[in-house]
Amino acid sequence: MEATEIRKLAALEDSHWWYRERRVLLGRALRRLAATGTRPERALDIGAAGGGNTRVLRDHGWRPVALEYSAEGAEVARERGLAVVRADARHLPLPSASLGLVVAFDILEHVDEDHLAAAEIRRTLRPGGTALIAVPADMALWSAHDEAVGHVRRYDRESLRAVTAKAGLVVDELWSWNVLLRPVAAWRRRTSTGSDLGGVPTVVNLGLRAVVAAERYLPVRGLSGVSLMLRAHRPT
Repeated sequence: MEATEIRKLAALEDSHWWYRERRVLLGRALRRLAATGTRPERALDIGAAGGGNTRVLRDHGWRPVALEYSAEGAEVARERGLAVVRADARHLPLPSASLGLVVAFDILEHVDEDHLAAAEIRRTLRPGGTALIAVPADMALWSAHDEAVGHVRRYDRESLRAVTAKAGLVVDELWSWNVLLRPVAAWRRRTSTGSDLGGVPTVVNLGLRAVVAAERYLPVRGLSGVSLMLRAHRPT
């Protein structure tokens, strides 16, 4: 992702409906882990950009490191007081079996050899450790936005499950997100000429956030959405 896009993301992520709801979902996943007896330990946020998800990890007691490929993204995360490592997701500079949790939200779609990045997630997780992965869904939604933000592909359930399994991770749960707004996204992408990252009027932002938040309570996770989310673990 270009430096201008990373700065734009960092400026938006505290208020934008999409990023706020994603942080809510991450927080819910962390609470579910805690409910199973998983104690916070060392964690990695791959592709941290401005560090919004890294801060969620920290707030839930984990000891996170923000990993960012670009100099601009790493600088933004440092400005926010986060521990940062610059590296390629295909070559994580961390010991094997050293992490209890890896978060990789919107990373695999940027990597030509996505199986190598997934394998590195598996390598750095301790046995029983958890991976939380999110990717954009469905090549039918491919648009100028994907090209502007450096996507290589969008995924369906089978391709995401396959790359995760090839890496040696066991898939625990795989579901769609941003289902209710998929028709709006499809229309938007047909008219898109570049990145869709941008400010949203306050009233519209609140309305979109209310719609996507409703998915927490509705049985829509098996339908087609704009994103796919996955929880997996390294087998013991």
